[in-house]
Amino acid sequence: MITPEQREKVRGWFAGRLPDGLFEELAEVTVDREEITVVGRIAAPRTADDASATERRAAVEGRVQEFRERTREDRMAVAREAEHRFGRKVSWGVRCGDERALFTHVAAPVMTRLRQPERQVLDTLIAGGVARSRSEALAWCVRLVQRHADDWLTELRQSLEHVQRVRSQGPDTDAGTDSASDGDDGGSGNGNGNGSGSGSGSGN
Repeated sequence: MITPEQREKVRGWFAGRLPDGLFEELAEVTVDREEITVVGRIAAPRTADDASATERRAAVEGRVQEFRERTREDRMAVAREAEHRFGRKVSWGVRCGDERALFTHVAAPVMTRLRQPERQVLDTLIAGGVARSRSEALAWCVRLVQRHADDWLTELRQSLEHVQRVRSQGPDTDAGTDSASDGDDGGSGNGNGNGSGSGSGSGN
């Protein structure tokens, strides 16, 4: 898990490295093991007071597309430096008015082992036309949990951050390295089949 200090370092680096005027405000910097997602606020387009909701949405879409094309080279330069520095792909997005739009971003495959009752859940979603494959059904389940358990997930993340802070306040473990290395723990493989990869998403 990414520590608060690591997130702060990444956010601080982007705050200092982004060209002046690229965003009105650096709204979000989200970090996980594979990806850094940078979302900034841009000015909303001006529309007539009597403009319809459809016209306003179209104006926002146009502004987002204009920003994406105009700033592509600048963002790609920053992304290359960040990927070298932090070892993660960089993805971009904007907030414009009330809209949030993400550009290209990483889709990381995650392998897991499921028992029959869990597989049946995925197969039911496929049979019901919710998903076309087990991987798509699993992604749907994750989005469902994210939507309905936001508060619980936030509390869980905060608890994990507290554990990490307590661990960091403990004694230096280097002193125990020599004695620990004398034994053989039999290896670290656990057979869970977990793995991850990354797609593309470096600033387009």
